Amino acid sequence: MTESVPAAAGTAGADTGSPSEPLRIGILGAARIAELSIVKPATATGHRLVAVAARDPERAEAFAEAHRVERVHATYDDLIADPDVEVVYNPLANGLHGFWNLRAIEAGKHVLSEKPFAANAAEAREVAVAAQTAGVTVLEAFHYPFHPLFRRVCELLAAGAVGEVRHVETMLRMPAPPDDDPRWSLELAGGATMDLGCYALHCARQLGVRFLVGEPSVVSGSGRERPGRPGVDEALAVELVYPSGVTGRAGSDMSSPGVWDFHLTVTGTSGELHVPDFPRPHEDDSLVLRAADGTEQVEHLGPRSSYTYQLEALAACLRQGTRLPYDVTDTVPQAELVDAAYRAAGFEPRRPVSATTGRP
Repeated sequence: MTESVPAAAGTAGADTGSPSEPLRIGILGAARIAELSIVKPATATGHRLVAVAARDPERAEAFAEAHRVERVHATYDDLIADPDVEVVYNPLANGLHGFWNLRAIEAGKHVLSEKPFAANAAEAREVAVAAQTAGVTVLEAFHYPFHPLFRRVCELLAAGAVGEVRHVETMLRMPAPPDDDPRWSLELAGGATMDLGCYALHCARQLGVRFLVGEPSVVSGSGRERPGRPGVDEALAVELVYPSGVTGRAGSDMSSPGVWDFHLTVTGTSGELHVPDFPRPHEDDSLVLRAADGTEQVEHLGPRSSYTYQLEALAACLRQGTRLPYDVTDTVPQAELVDAAYRAAGFEPRRPVSATTGRP
């Protein structure tokens, strides 16, 4: 059952500068994803990378030099306190997201947080309320909805291209990261669902809210524990049902040798809509519409990065007051669905890292 989070001003974004003024971005950590998710988009769109901080000062210096970041701070707190930083980008380990999102919000900063926004629903609710109270914009970085590929999916479904929707499947599979990868760390809120499956669940929710009367609920789940990593899921899938009676299946497998499969498939009474790689249109921007008679229509929506579209949307929100497709209130039902998926599959929801271990 979703607990409501009270609406507050500022979730659509405040005008913090002239429309042409670049965003001033500070980066927490020197994560591998940062080059794709924030460095390249900022370079492409003309926004400033003002500062970076990392636990390893040498790594922060190397990151700043490689990506033309203006300055390096000794600690995350120093970066957040920098008056020239207006947007904090948080790509830290999952268990650190909630804590540092909250610190940035308390400092009056806008936040672009890598998914998952928090370790669990309780932490997500705490941070969401803080963001609304502070009147800052906080965006969980599920970047795929900003790309023309997903927008086209929505257009086709709205036009009845598959008839009446009967089933939604969102599944993500990839080869296993190395054993020492933090994505396998229970202490850092790791697991396949936190890394991949959250995309599947988010997409299932987006389609539910837009086309299927409301949020999906978990009916049942199954999962597989990572060998040598008690409590950490290497694969997990859930059966879903929407208020309309439409069924769904969503999940992930982070141990599929040689397989990269991040698909979305919507089956209806008169056809099927299949997207081979919905979260990564820069890898595959195709969409396949299959009619009941077996004929196919293939569309390509462009390989421009969804991360770039996302940053443009955030800038339009902050500079022009343009509304985002979802705001910080979306983080709570999203985290609740992740928690429900874990419980249905026999796992415990993740826990946040304590403040004492969350500092560089």
